Amino acid sequence: MDIVIHGLNIAAALTTIGLGLFGWLRPTFTMEVLGLATTDDTGLGRSEIRAASGALWVGAGAFALALFSATAFVMLAGVWIGAAVGRLTAIVADGARKGQPVVFFAVEAGIGALLLALNWHALT
Repeated sequence: MDIVIHGLNIAAALTTIGLGLFGWLRPTFTMEVLGLATTDDTGLGRSEIRAASGALWVGAGAFALALFSATAFVMLAGVWIGAAVGRLTAIVADGARKGQPVVFFAVEAGIGALLLALNWHALT
């Protein structure tokens, strides 16, 4: 059973890293996918995407893999669940009830719930 848990933890961490790489290394592409645009020439928009939608996720996944403990994967679950809460807020408060926001919420909540379920024993 441990090999299945380890494999799923690794897959979730690699997914986290992989998705984060798009935001970090391809911010313009990420902004296009998300329907975002910069409003000035300060570079802050791309900088925010690189940081919050990119390197933050890469770092979270990489540290979970480096520490490779149930507690580290619970923390990674917290990152995904936090993103899902933000997405749910947009769905409810902003009326983003169809398309990408709903799909992204399902993915974020699903990965977060999976990681939490797999590593719950670390909380007790």
